[in-house]
Amino acid sequence: MDTNGNTKKGIIFDMDGTVWDSSENVARSWTVKVREAGFTDKTVTREDIQSVMGKPMDVIADTLFTYTEKGPERDALRYACENYENEYLTEHGGILYDGVLETWAKLKEMGYHVYIVSNCQAGYIESFLTYYKIAYGTPDDLVEDIECYGNNFLQKDENIKLIAERNGLTDACYVGDIQSDYEATVKAGFPFIHARYGFGEISDEVPFINSFDELIKVVPEVIG
Repeated sequence: MDTNGNTKKGIIFDMDGTVWDSSENVARSWTVKVREAGFTDKTVTREDIQSVMGKPMDVIADTLFTYTEKGPERDALRYACENYENEYLTEHGGILYDGVLETWAKLKEMGYHVYIVSNCQAGYIESFLTYYKIAYGTPDDLVEDIECYGNNFLQKDENIKLIAERNGLTDACYVGDIQSDYEATVKAGFPFIHARYGFGEISDEVPFINSFDELIKVVPEVIG
């Protein structure tokens, strides 16, 4: 509840495949660092990145960098890619799905509070927010709070709960696009909305949206 004892309803968003698609520019930035590390015949593709979106960064590195030695070599390449990716996305951005900013503003007008939780590295969400000049961090901002695996090494379900508790939410839902998003939301104890236009399918029947602006209708049906 808020300081006046009123109910407080929040919508917590995944990033990749839900809010935007950064895979093309992530692939470009990672290819730069892979080749700088001496793997001049290797290319990270958009399809590579999309296939691992939503997973923690160490799992992504183990999946994509099999040509490196697991341990310090792989870790060094991963950190180089993470850091340059944040820098690159701050400058070049990604593909923002239609209606995101307008829908967030409308949801705020409707009395909902907007948050982001991702399995990304530290600084990734900030790169997105900086590129699109989105104010964040206070109750008056479009996005009120953010959290990610790279900040605290907590799994997504734990960070969903952390955001809800930290912001005093009495009701909340999570919007994501892949099965692991759904499973984390269930584990956290919240309802889930599937972004069907994203990168994955969900095994169970759940509320869904085919475009971002459909949240204006679906969210009230899910959390009132």
